[in-house]
Amino acid sequence: MNTEPTILFEDELLLVINKPAGLVVHADGKKVEPTVCDWFVAHYPESGEVGEPTTLSDGRIIKRPGIVHRLDRDTSGVLVLAKTQEAFSFLKEQFKQRTAEKVYYAFVYGAVKNLTQTIDRPIGRSKNDFRRWTAQRGARGIMRDAVTQIDVITRGADATLIMAKPKTGRTHQIRVHLKAINYPIVHDTLYAPDRPPILGFKRLALHAHSITMPHPIKGTISVVAPDPEDFIEAKNLLK
Repeated sequence: MNTEPTILFEDELLLVINKPAGLVVHADGKKVEPTVCDWFVAHYPESGEVGEPTTLSDGRIIKRPGIVHRLDRDTSGVLVLAKTQEAFSFLKEQFKQRTAEKVYYAFVYGAVKNLTQTIDRPIGRSKNDFRRWTAQRGARGIMRDAVTQIDVITRGADATLIMAKPKTGRTHQIRVHLKAINYPIVHDTLYAPDRPPILGFKRLALHAHSITMPHPIKGTISVVAPDPEDFIEAKNLLK
């Protein structure tokens, strides 16, 4: 498995990479493994202090140099990194104000009935599993608004390739929303643990395809991450 990011866009202020599936964005304090942050600091040591650290539940502080937003370990695709603190602050505000538009591709179980739909369901912590989030009643703590637009690209008998545009940025949002409408993502071992792997996937079938966002000084930019090999193969199988 290739765990080396590739560069999709770069200038003096920011970097947009194509993160391979299987590579974690930053350390979690539990496991020693390669991370996007490690790669970033190795290639851009002058940006090693850019960003905001996170504090773990045990009080330890984990640095997250350059990290503006996250992708799950097994999600591939577009990830934005800031080279300067000024660029970091600007980009964080864009994500906060929801001016950055992200497009994801996902293969889901089943033949999705509606060609287009908007899932508007608040998300909160699961009461039964601390790793999971839920869009169902009975969540733990505060339920936060979450909206995802879904469009069907290719529909097969047992699976569908969809485009997802999250309008909010909740943890696991696309995965939780698709489970909530009974079309969980293929090989999602957390939200569809009893479903068999199909279409040849050995990881979560979710890819961050593109991002369109304001640049600190260059207006609006759009960056696309090409389909990984497993997505190309799955598209051929679905057809």
